[in-house]
Amino acid sequence: MAEKNAKNTAEKEALTAEALQSKLVDLKKEQMNQRFQHATGLLPKTHVIRQTRREIARVKTKLNAAK
Repeated sequence: MAEKNAKNTAEKEALTAEALQSKLVDLKKEQMNQRFQHATGLLPKTHVIRQTRREIARVKTKLNAAK
């Protein structure tokens, strides 16, 4: 598990500002879809909402750190 987290962290650090921005847009769209699915009762794994929200925060942190 620790190896996987280290690998993901290294991949995120390697992304450019433009790539981070596009990833942020994709995550926001995914979050919106998850909200709709949750509201209609079609989201079986509700923990993914929290994971997506935290991933958005990580990307935003990286963008702000790059400034």
